Amino acid sequence: NNKLPFLKPGTISSEIVQERKDINETDQPAFYNHDFHLSVDQQRQRLPIHKYKNHILYLLENFQTIIVLGETGSGKSTQIPQYILESGWLENNGIVGITQPRRVAAIMLATRVAEERNVLLGQLVGYNIRFESCFDATKTKIKFMTEGVLIKEMMADPLLRSYSVLILDEVHERSLNGDIILGLLKKIIRRRPDLKLIISSATIEAESMFRFFNKNETSDKEKDTAVIISIEGRTYTVDIHYSSDPVPDYIKSSVDTVMKIHLNEPPGDILVFLTGQEEVRQTTNMLIDIATDLKSNKEAMKFFVVPLYGTLPMSEQASANQRAGRAGRVRSGKAYRLCTEEDFLKLPKFSVPEMQRSNLAPVILQLKALGIENILHFNFPSAPPSKHVISAIELLYALKALDENGILTSPLGTQMAEFPIHPMFSKLLLISGEYHCIEEALTITAMLQVQNIFVVVPSRMLELKRKKMKFAVEEGDFLTLLNVYNSFLKNKNKYWCDQHFLNYKGLLRAIEIREQLSKLLKKFKLPPAANKVDKDSLRKCIVSAFFANAAFLHYTGVYKTVRGEHTLHIHPESVLTFCSSPKWVVFNEVLHSTKEYMRDITAIEPSWLYELAPHYYQYGNVS
Repeated sequence: NNKLPFLKPGTISSEIVQERKDINETDQPAFYNHDFHLSVDQQRQRLPIHKYKNHILYLLENFQTIIVLGETGSGKSTQIPQYILESGWLENNGIVGITQPRRVAAIMLATRVAEERNVLLGQLVGYNIRFESCFDATKTKIKFMTEGVLIKEMMADPLLRSYSVLILDEVHERSLNGDIILGLLKKIIRRRPDLKLIISSATIEAESMFRFFNKNETSDKEKDTAVIISIEGRTYTVDIHYSSDPVPDYIKSSVDTVMKIHLNEPPGDILVFLTGQEEVRQTTNMLIDIATDLKSNKEAMKFFVVPLYGTLPMSEQASANQRAGRAGRVRSGKAYRLCTEEDFLKLPKFSVPEMQRSNLAPVILQLKALGIENILHFNFPSAPPSKHVISAIELLYALKALDENGILTSPLGTQMAEFPIHPMFSKLLLISGEYHCIEEALTITAMLQVQNIFVVVPSRMLELKRKKMKFAVEEGDFLTLLNVYNSFLKNKNKYWCDQHFLNYKGLLRAIEIREQLSKLLKKFKLPPAANKVDKDSLRKCIVSAFFANAAFLHYTGVYKTVRGEHTLHIHPESVLTFCSSPKWVVFNEVLHSTKEYMRDITAIEPSWLYELAPHYYQYGNVS
């Protein structure tokens, strides 16, 4: 048996990534308005932040950086931009930009603020997110955007001259792009004393932000350039309840607690936070069974079970406190924590920043494109582990985005940095012309930017499997998604999608993303697409981009990564679960669950790794 040992020591962090973002964000957002019966002005005045309006504007006049500590529901995200507009701060042609970690939040908040201003969305108030924009460069004064979009703007305008005020919202989430922006803005405000920053957070991690942005190096407080203001949020009390004993099975305990609340508390709504989609499904099914049994009892109060999927951060006190706030938005509430108070107090105070636990290749590529050469000395709010930085630099070097001196290559590295996607996908697109599969590479890349193309219905799993088999090919998930997309183009309607367990809005989103990527790719004048693409050519193109994520079937029945021999499994939703296990594969990412699962897998020939990535692999022996 042959094995591919690696040339340099590597770490798993360059190969393993967390669950992809923007999960289930294809639906149009809806803004729940509890005070819809009041006028807009009355609604705004009822928000806790309203009484701080003049104070905030005073601080904006006298400090360069304001850290706003506002609890959930205080109104800081929608009101502060309007206060700035109403005060005349933007009269000198500047605009206020507001960053959000997620695209749905950016759209939702822009929509709400446009409603409150009584203007058409995209004019005075607009938004700009990955693959979609709704604003007028000559008219928009309040622009909501995702963090990644602001970083892209920095590449064209390093000092962000078009902005008078920047509001960084939800900073407590400590996302990758959020931390990049914090580090870059610390440099920018030294060159632009006229630029005002507002750092908005829902948790009490304000002191670290104050120290990070305060330019005052003396003990004289009068010279501070940063200030903290705390906004009260909850106008209703929230009682916190803890378990008396440790909980061995928190899914069962969640169900038991829901039923206890339902049977013993007054009518109302119950919100259950779980850590992943599978747990939401399990809990939902258990509650539906109970609800069905209750139907026979005419005296019992009915309840409806509604699953809402989304990626949730790891448990920590700050997130737990923020979630508790959800119970006190419109009336008094109760929060039930399925742990003892003693265990709760042992939790870390704040989330571990994403910068310290994630794949850093996209981050470093962006920083290199912004002219930051010495990544290890870049002033991050929380420095990432140096081994993660080195691992990411090694990956970018292997992808030929960086040269041996760590400098962005031209044209490949510069072009890769222009795409708002992971470097492996940008490499896939940029080399697709060499393999005469541009159209296929565009489709696959677009499809893999959307979460949950197939809709999983727990009670219809066998039927789902049969429908999925219509599209499945033994070469794996990448090519299967290509079949799904092409079939959808011929049957572009929701009924057909429902019949095939496909996410209709997700597929429409994939079409939009593909169009945007295609426009970007045309700038680089790749060779014309072939009329008919050979499967092997397409798979070789995939290997040329994803060679670092290669794994082989171990004699024990599991897969091992070529670098590090890290144990992995085929994800249950992969089409390869229907086929015999291929001996060699490349994958897009790894999902950390009960096991570590490879997701989005393509079967390959091991010789392709030698052929297409000789700088990364060499011949050897498999033990």
